[in-house]
Amino acid sequence: MCTITIEDDVLIGPKANLITENHPLDPNDRKTVLLKPIVVKRNACIGAGATILPGVTIGENPVVAAGSVVSRDVPADTVVAGVPAKVVKTL
Repeated sequence: MCTITIEDDVLIGPKANLITENHPLDPNDRKTVLLKPIVVKRNACIGAGATILPGVTIGENPVVAAGSVVSRDVPADTVVAGVPAKVVKTL
């Protein structure tokens, strides 16, 4: 079991995925599970169908565009979009 921390005033769109588990790349180790927490800070907005991968921290006040796959930390006050998600705008 791994934690997902969601701070105040966060908006999460329908069918968004917050995934805290993964498997090793080595075929001999794939029966094990790697767990990493997710942190979503205050006033974040996660669009419909976005996927947040293990170990990601989303800073304060960002927008994660619908359908994005977030594999790295999201800086505060930014808009990220795409697969993988990248900063497209600073707020």
